[in-house]
Amino acid sequence: MATIGRIHSVESCGTVDGPGVRFVVFMQGCPLRCQFCHNPDTWDTTKGTEYTPDQLMNEIIRYKSYMSFSGGGVTFTGGEPLLQADFILEMSKRCKAEGISVAIDTSGYVFSETVEKVLEYANLVLLDIKNFDPVVYNNVTGVELAPTLKFLDYTREKEINTWIRYVLVPGLTDNLEGVKGLAAHLENYPNITRIEVLPFHKMGEYKWQALGYEYKLFDTKEPDKKLLEEVKGIFRTSGIPLAN
Repeated sequence: MATIGRIHSVESCGTVDGPGVRFVVFMQGCPLRCQFCHNPDTWDTTKGTEYTPDQLMNEIIRYKSYMSFSGGGVTFTGGEPLLQADFILEMSKRCKAEGISVAIDTSGYVFSETVEKVLEYANLVLLDIKNFDPVVYNNVTGVELAPTLKFLDYTREKEINTWIRYVLVPGLTDNLEGVKGLAAHLENYPNITRIEVLPFHKMGEYKWQALGYEYKLFDTKEPDKKLLEEVKGIFRTSGIPLAN
């Protein structure tokens, strides 16, 4: 019997979740409850549309030429894609068989033997590290930081090309000592080839309201240019290239 995946949505020509033009698959379900999440409608593991691997692959193949020409591929994101590791493994195998590169966008919180197998097929991991201070991380996400750091260690052990993503939220993740600690920590990972600092935005605020969730960042502003450049400057001390 085919493995079934629950998918929130797909984006056929994404350009921000990895290199080149990408077919982006937003998987349903997430164990984190990030205060700044712009896709809270992906949290519920019982929602979404069911896909078989054949059904999803048929959609992906339609865009193969665009991905190949641009150096792109498929990105599995969410939600947390590794909650559905069996499905992601099957899709990753099929993508690689078609010569399509695979990126996994993850918080690094979920880990298992199946996840290890998924990572064997990953050309790129986009690892979202929400904060480096364990207390702040727990406040931001509702879960512990340690699993993410262990996941990061595993990418180094297996020499998996990894990009780090850090969402900058004024009053929440702008603790500069934590940013300095993370920048220093990342110096120890030669497999990290890029850092992306993503400015907080409120485009998903309406989803929280529609779902009846309490949105704690209602009065939070987007980071100004001075703060953004200060945080980028700290990350540059790691010696790892920054996006933009």
